This record gives sequence, C-alpha cells and structure tokens, in this order.
Amino acid sequence: MYRRWGKRALDLAIVVPALIVLAPLIFFVGLLVRIKLGAPALFRQERGGFRGKGFRVVKFRTMIDAYDDGGTMLPDEHRTPSFGLWLRSTSLDELPTLLNVLRGEMSIVGPRPLFIRYLDRYTDEQRRRHEVKPGITGLAQVRGRNSLLWDQKFALDVYYVDHLSLRLDLKIIAWTIIKTFTREGISQEGYVSAEEFMGVEQ
Repeated sequence: MYRRWGKRALDLAIVVPALIVLAPLIFFVGLLVRIKLGAPALFRQERGGFRGKGFRVVKFRTMIDAYDDGGTMLPDEHRTPSFGLWLRSTSLDELPTLLNVLRGEMSIVGPRPLFIRYLDRYTDEQRRRHEVKPGITGLAQVRGRNSLLWDQKFALDVYYVDHLSLRLDLKIIAWTIIKTFTREGISQEGYVSAEEFMGVEQ
C-alpha cells in the first residue's frame, strides 16, 4: 500500500509546502548563481528514471564553461569554482529538483538518478534500482555518498528497493538532514563529481 500510494502522498506532503517555504531561498540562490557562474542558472540533464525511462533532472549549475587552448572543455575540477563547491557541499544545488518530485518524475527518497548512458552498463541486479522512482536522497547517500564504490552504491539501492517502507523513508530523510550539516562523503579524492561508472568487467 505504501509503495503504491503512500509514497507519492508523502512526496506531495513534503514538496508542496517545501516549495512555498523555500521559494525566497530558491530565488536568492538562483540570483547568486546567475551573478557568480553566469546564465542560465538552471542546469538540465537527461537521467535514467523509473523503469529506465529518461527524464530531465533540474539543478542549479555549479560549474562554469572553461576550455583549454585547443578548445577542449576542461575537467570538472577546473570548472568548479569555490561557490559551486559550496553549493554542492550544502546540497543547495538540488533545490530545483523539488520540481521533478512535484511532476512525479522523482521521489524525495530513492536511488539517485544517474546518467542515462549507464543503463546499458548495469548488470540485471543493478538494473533493479529502476524498479522505483529515483530520489533526491537515498540509502547510498546517507551511507557514504561519493565515498562508496559503485558496487556498494548499487547494493544499497537494491536493498532499498526490496525493503521500501514509510519507516525506512523517514529514517533516510532524518539521516539526510544530519549528513547535510556534517557534509560527509561529498566527493571522492581527486573528483568534484562521482567517478564515471564504466560497467562491470567481464
């Protein structure tokens, strides 16, 4: 019952008042992004969603456009100024993602939406993470986030799929609030973003 109806009800009970209360903050952060990082303030990217269906996730941009002398875009760590790093460490870049939850493309809690190009790289077991809607936060995020290896993240994602419940969702939301303030597991050493998932070696 919770999986089918209750989870969506919880999402709406959280996201509707959150968008109203946080509207001034969202506007202010968007203005700062526009001033410090340039336009557009919002960043949209195709991700893999429920049952592998693609959708466009919305976030505040955290990187600038910067190229080397040959016209090649620089790596993430050279395009992410301190302001962008701060947005990520505080998860303020995720605020627009509440719109994805409102539209029903995402949930508050669930496996993180990853690049759509990863869909062909999953094992059958890893692909089970798409049996539920992706989330703004999830079990893998509160258990280590980018400090975990890919197989560890996927194992936690599948565990979540198999044990989805109101109690687990509320625990993850509470853990997320704590982790946001402690800023644990934000990035891997040498990476601004998580390392690319290349699939399982045969």
